[in-house]
Amino acid sequence: MQVHYKELMAITDAQNPLLGEISCGSLLQQLQQIWDEVGESDDVRDTMLLQLEQECLDVYKRKVDQAAKSRAHLLQALADAKSEHSGLVLALGEKSYDIPDQSTGTIMEQLKAIAPVLDQLWKQKAERIKEFYDVQSQIQKICGEIAGSKLSEQAVTLTVDESDLSLKKLDEFHSQLQELQKEKSDRLHKVLDFVSTVHDLCAVLGMDFFSTITEVHPSLNDSVGVQSKSISNDTLSMLAKTVLALKEDKKRRLEKLQELAVQLSDLWNLMDTSIEERSLFDHVTCNVLASVDEVTIPGALALDLIEQAEVEVYRLDQLKASRMKEIAFKKQGELEEIYAHAHIEIDPEAAREKIMTMIDCANVEPSELLADMDSQIVRAKEEALSRKDILDKVEKWMAACEEESWLEDYNRVIICLFCFCKQFCLLS
Repeated sequence: MQVHYKELMAITDAQNPLLGEISCGSLLQQLQQIWDEVGESDDVRDTMLLQLEQECLDVYKRKVDQAAKSRAHLLQALADAKSEHSGLVLALGEKSYDIPDQSTGTIMEQLKAIAPVLDQLWKQKAERIKEFYDVQSQIQKICGEIAGSKLSEQAVTLTVDESDLSLKKLDEFHSQLQELQKEKSDRLHKVLDFVSTVHDLCAVLGMDFFSTITEVHPSLNDSVGVQSKSISNDTLSMLAKTVLALKEDKKRRLEKLQELAVQLSDLWNLMDTSIEERSLFDHVTCNVLASVDEVTIPGALALDLIEQAEVEVYRLDQLKASRMKEIAFKKQGELEEIYAHAHIEIDPEAAREKIMTMIDCANVEPSELLADMDSQIVRAKEEALSRKDILDKVEKWMAACEEESWLEDYNRVIICLFCFCKQFCLLS
């Protein structure tokens, strides 16, 4: 539709006299004056006005397109904000963060209304992620401690699942953490019990506790804090094996020490060792009847103590032969004395030679030899006791004979003195 420039001018001035005066109207008036001065025809003027009209339409169209695009962007931003709101609410498991009702307001008003809600949700999400990271870090750390050095040495990147940051999920992680902390506490108590047992066993066995326990794991040293001690399956297994090995060693040493104590006691009894000499090895003989659990004195089963007892047994064993001869001859002398009092004739030289031969040739155990001699002494005493009545009578008879012989000798002496005195008187 073609519009004559005069009509356009009239329309422009009528619709917006102020706008025309300020912009379009004033410009068209200037253009008309120029055309009048130049003498442009109406056709030329109409053509130029049509061009101006088209250019104005193009400008309006571009502005409308831009406004439409801006509206579309705002609508998309609003949709994204609502979607983001829904995602955050779903991830956080929250129901209290509803968007204020702005359905009757403009798009900008709706965006302005949802912005603070999103900010609050983002802050809450960041805090919730930190809480999840902290609890999962503790879980991962304890799991690493339980698994041992192989897992703890690996660089494990911790990732938080942001799709579920609800309090319910967080409570599940806290429950898992509490279970792991309880397991860690139980394991730590087991480790400390094992370490205490190893310490007590090492003390009794006279072993170096530090080197023994650090061979299991360096963190078990007393200088390391309790919470830093290894609680892994490998450490617990190694501690159990160490305790078992130490208990077996303790049992073997006690059996060896008790065997040596019995040997010492036999040798002492065999050689009539004095109480003073025996008291030097009270620390050995005091455990001769003790059970494994009853031996708790530090150093009671030390290797040097066992070696000391072995040396003493060897020394006494070497002295046993010469000492045995002395004891055997002493008992033989006792036997000979009993036989002599009982007026029983024996061959002492043959008996002593037989004892010498038996001891030198080791044909019989010294204890058996002494036991046999003790039996001979008992039998000799019984024989002497059975002859006691006869011997008493013989002794009385011999005493009477001696008394009668003494009286006869006395009478002879008196007679001789009487004769001597009589003869002396005659001579005088």
